[in-house]
Order: sequence, then C-alpha cells, then structure tokens
Amino acid sequence: MGNSTAIYLRVSTDKQSTGLEAQRRALLEYINQAGLSSYVIYQDENVSGAKASRPGLNEMMAAVRSGEHDKVLVYSFSRFARSSKHLIEAMEEFGSLGVAFISYTEKLDTSSPMGRALFTIISAMSQLERELISERVKNGLVNAKAKGKRLGAPKTRPSELIRTLAAQGMSCRKIAILVGCSHMTVARELRNIKSLIKAF
Repeated sequence: MGNSTAIYLRVSTDKQSTGLEAQRRALLEYINQAGLSSYVIYQDENVSGAKASRPGLNEMMAAVRSGEHDKVLVYSFSRFARSSKHLIEAMEEFGSLGVAFISYTEKLDTSSPMGRALFTIISAMSQLERELISERVKNGLVNAKAKGKRLGAPKTRPSELIRTLAAQGMSCRKIAILVGCSHMTVARELRNIKSLIKAF
C-alpha cells in the first residue's frame, strides 16, 4: 500500500463560506504539522453532497481501493459523506483496507485508539438504531392490523445514537452532521431527555 494521503475537498456552490481554498489551506496545514509529505488532492466543486456519484470522490475511492493511499483526510463529515449510512459504510471499507480516515473538523482519526473506539461506538449504535426502527415499524404494522386501524408514521430520528454522542460531550451541530438530521431534531431529542430526567 502506498504511504500517501488522499485529501478530499468538496463544495456544492461557489458561494460557500467554507470554500475549496479554505478547506485546502486547513488540510495542508494539518498535513505539514503531521509531517505527511506525500499527498494527492481530489476535489468536487459545485457538486451536491447528496449525489451518490461525484467525479472527485469516485477517483479518490478508486485510488484507495487500488492501494495508492494509506490515509484519507477530509475537512468534515458533511464535506465527504451524503448521509450517516454512507459515512459509516465508507469508514468500514477504509478499515477493511487498512486505510486511516481523518476528519479535520470532528477531530476523528481512526488510526488512533480513541478514534477507533469512537467509530466502533458510532457504528454499533447506528446499527442498533436501524434495528430498533425496523422493529418498531413491524410492531406498528402488527398492532394496526390487530386493531383494524392505521398508525401514524413511526419516529425515525436516531434517538439512541444522539444520546450516546451527546453523553460524550459532542455538540448539537456535530451530532446533526454525523447522524444526518437537522440541528433542531438533535436539540429536540436532548430536550426530551432533560424532561424525563426532571420527571424523576
């Protein structure tokens, strides 16, 4: 595997405050401070993060899979992943390839013991949340059929994952980016937790 870092940059419009140049400066500064001399920059400009296919990202992933890089450095989760599911799947693939994933904004580095532990927690809680949602939907359908009525849409926000990350001191903004929901959704979940605590 090549001893090289893949740097990925993305902006969805040319008017974003955190533009390509700002991302590039921050990540190159990180590279210099970490003493990483070999790197390749991949970028997507005016490309929405919601798109599954991005030329720069596709090129980077192909290079990583061919063994050209042993690290992937991004400015933030939101600049890299289109959803929490995409983020976790990509991180799992990097792990299987022996490639470290580093997010500058979230200060996550899966080559460190703390980074690996945090990723394990995030991945496990995300999987648990998916299973709980699936179970609630199935139970709701069974109850609806038994009672002869339709139930409302089940709550789909990842409550358990939000609570776990909040307990680790992560901010609402970072949690929202990570789990793929709005800042208000995270704040609402945390308010619900505080209400339950006061009730007891």
